[in-house]
Amino acid sequence: MKELLMESAYFGMVMTLLTYQIALWIKKKVKLTIANPLLMSVLMIVVFLLAFGIDYDVYNAGAKHISVFLTPTTVALAIPLYRQLHLLKKYPKAILGGITAGVLTAMVSIFLMSLAFGLNHEQYITLLPKSITTAIAMGISEKMGGIVTITVVSVCITGVLGNVAAEAFCKLFKIQEPIAKGLAIGTSAHALGTSKAMEIGKVEGAMSSLSIVVAGIMTVVAVSVFGMLI
Repeated sequence: MKELLMESAYFGMVMTLLTYQIALWIKKKVKLTIANPLLMSVLMIVVFLLAFGIDYDVYNAGAKHISVFLTPTTVALAIPLYRQLHLLKKYPKAILGGITAGVLTAMVSIFLMSLAFGLNHEQYITLLPKSITTAIAMGISEKMGGIVTITVVSVCITGVLGNVAAEAFCKLFKIQEPIAKGLAIGTSAHALGTSKAMEIGKVEGAMSSLSIVVAGIMTVVAVSVFGMLI
């Protein structure tokens, strides 16, 4: 079976799209927060590859084609932001203040946990950019002397957890203001979180999109400062 799949250039792409559609169907049926389509599709793919002894390289040979859509999808995030641009003009201090608070929270939490677990400088730097989009996080990690591959993993885990738990946390802490929801999700869980914010509402999606850009810029500056603390 492995040899047959290796001959199929699009096996990984078809499998990814199929498992996601199955996960969406399950989500509609059970209607539980934990039944997150992104998380379930990832788990289904992992189980399938392990069960049939298929190498990741075989799967990725086809799945990598999906990444072609990453750039246009990211650019498209500017559309909901443009439609809600009046909110940025109306509440600039509150919005920038919220994003700043989110970035500082991420920096301080990683710093304190690194001290608690005795991480060295390399490990500490590796985790600092976990809450921003992958492209920026990789550049920061590489330049500052972190382990880029682990940075990518930490970014992915952060995004998945944010996507899964964002709505539940907003309900738990009774956060009802759309702008606050969007800023919190985008600042803490980058693009994967933004996809959830867009499901919640248009304003949430727009503010989350804005947070990705601004939080990324702020994190570049913040890492250069916090990076010297360990």
